[in-house]
Amino acid sequence: MHQILLNNNIMEYKIKTIGVLTSGGDAPGMNAAVRAVTRAAIANNIRVKAIFRGYKGLMDDEVQEFTTQDVSGIIQRGGTILKSARSDEFKTPEGRKRAYNTIQKEQIDALIVIGGDGTFTGARLLAQEYNIPIIGVPGTIDNDLWGTDSTIGYDTALNTIMDCVDKLRDTGTSHERLFLVEVMGRDAGFLTLNAAIAAGAEAAIIPERATLEEQLEAAIGQGRRKHKNSGIVLVQEHAIPGGAQAVAKIIEEAHPEYDTRVTILGHLQRGGSPSAFDRILASRFGCAAVQALLDEQRSIMVGLQNGEVIYVPLTKAIKEKKDIKDDKWQALQVLSL
Repeated sequence: MHQILLNNNIMEYKIKTIGVLTSGGDAPGMNAAVRAVTRAAIANNIRVKAIFRGYKGLMDDEVQEFTTQDVSGIIQRGGTILKSARSDEFKTPEGRKRAYNTIQKEQIDALIVIGGDGTFTGARLLAQEYNIPIIGVPGTIDNDLWGTDSTIGYDTALNTIMDCVDKLRDTGTSHERLFLVEVMGRDAGFLTLNAAIAAGAEAAIIPERATLEEQLEAAIGQGRRKHKNSGIVLVQEHAIPGGAQAVAKIIEEAHPEYDTRVTILGHLQRGGSPSAFDRILASRFGCAAVQALLDEQRSIMVGLQNGEVIYVPLTKAIKEKKDIKDDKWQALQVLSL
């Protein structure tokens, strides 16, 4: 039961309808999370209102009631059937008032939002301003949210990058080329570092570790010591201004002996059918989000720590910085020798 203040009297009400939306960049496994939220809610006699196109759709009243049939056959699909859109208007008090008007009109008692940092920032503001129970489900390939070991979509994206790098290594070795592979990640190097370890790359250039010069010298120096003229270096997209193209220019000027090529994986990393891990994670998170509302929790994010589902305050998930593990960075240095 939840309490609301009406005419200075405390009234209790039961959550009867949950709204669910996906926002920000799409991530494989979002559909699995929508499916889990829908079926877990209906199993508890709660109606589900699907909100299309994220916060923009919430402002524009793009809402449809979902049944279990509406989420049949979507667990294996990439992207999000609810679509996603970024909205500058929602960042304003006026935009959030429009969103709240839709919530009232649709008789939505609580929201479950699936997305990343920007999605949760908007959710926190809406919850503060209108006292709405909101639960966050982390869905982003960047895996940059504090309080969870993994986010929905991260494992699939990691496997996609690994597969691409494996293929690039074949041609790089055949032609003795140095490939610089630009990897997504917003401001974090989790995808880049872990993909580098998994694919046996010579180096990873990420914003969290050392200077660009030190990282490049480590990569190029090791290649020279091993008398190699080919190799793979993964570059986080925002490690330096200009990304992998800028790194390639630096290498070409300092080491003209290398035949340097750049591959930008781009949105390939966000697509595709979710891995088994992401399907299971999304299913667990979706069920846990509904359970959190049943347990009268609000303004929290569902997370995973040491294999267990946990709950983290939204404020901490947004504001705290998630750190790169030292042992992983050290492992890459040792294994590339």
